[in-house]
Amino acid sequence: MKTKISGIELRRIAMPLVAPFRTSFGVETSRDVLLVRVVTSDGEGWAECAAMSEPRYCSEYVDGAQDVLRKFLIPALPKDGLDLHTVGRVLQPFTGHHMAKSALETAVLDAQLRSAGESFGSYLGASRDRVPCGVSVGIMDSVPELLDAVAGYLAEGYVRIKLKIEPGWDVEPVRAVRERFGDDLLLQVDANAAYTLADARQLAKLDDFDLLLIEQPLPNDDMAQHVELAKLLRTPVCLDESIESAADAAAAISLGACSVINIKPARVGGYLEARRIHDLARAHGIPVWCGGMLETGIGRAANVALAALPGFTLPGDTSGSRRYFATDITEPFVLADGHLQVPTGPGLGVEPLPDVLNEVTTSSEWIAL
Repeated sequence: MKTKISGIELRRIAMPLVAPFRTSFGVETSRDVLLVRVVTSDGEGWAECAAMSEPRYCSEYVDGAQDVLRKFLIPALPKDGLDLHTVGRVLQPFTGHHMAKSALETAVLDAQLRSAGESFGSYLGASRDRVPCGVSVGIMDSVPELLDAVAGYLAEGYVRIKLKIEPGWDVEPVRAVRERFGDDLLLQVDANAAYTLADARQLAKLDDFDLLLIEQPLPNDDMAQHVELAKLLRTPVCLDESIESAADAAAAISLGACSVINIKPARVGGYLEARRIHDLARAHGIPVWCGGMLETGIGRAANVALAALPGFTLPGDTSGSRRYFATDITEPFVLADGHLQVPTGPGLGVEPLPDVLNEVTTSSEWIAL
């Protein structure tokens, strides 16, 4: 089935976070989000670009994503229509810009699935109608503040806790959480590439706390050192920023650089590539889980659908809407018994609430095709 696109809207919205979110690469207090709306002869489709305001998590940033979409990616789309797999092929010659590519491909996919009456989850191959949810807890000013935050999330029903760590904030906060909440708590840590191989002895101290995994401890462009680190730790090493494609995942698995993979669809260029990584990892017995990028309900809907695939055996960062936003731009995702329901409506199964969307919009750009 081919879809003929009449135009694409690039809409920016401002979404304040309910609390500052600190990681090893910076502090987020609000999200400047780029939404992509594809308008076709049969309807429309939505997607969210996960790029942040500054190029800290990766080289992409939201102004740059809008610019490359406007100047290169959108003009590359064929004028006579495209099918589900055309987008990836026509964008492939452009180097990088995975988050921008993901947003464009996802919006087209949403439009086509809406017109076909098929849900995102059904198309991707979801095997569950709900997914278990973990929560990512940022770096705090003190251990007591961290313990209070974790207690609050556990009271809400989250089934897994992920602690952000960095040099100087690692062993002691992890020890405090484990001692306070017990051995049964599913607990993992995320370094966002803040360490080097010289820190191996310090990272090995985390082996005492029976963690599910340590995520991206070393720089994203150094898979060889992750291989060496994995040999020195009992805690499973999980890669995030290092995995930008199925080819990267295959290399990491064959080299022994990791034993778990965090799949963030935006980071790898879209949900079709994310599914390829899932399939590859599942074939090799490597568990995967779905990471988050502080998404609104648009991005969260797609992530929840992906997380329902059979190889996602660890709880992901698919938190409820209230974890980040007082008011979401879609109907909120609400945690129930530690889980979120997988949307079953056509396409993403959610769409922006017009009044809320208008209130948070800061700019809108229409590109006719």
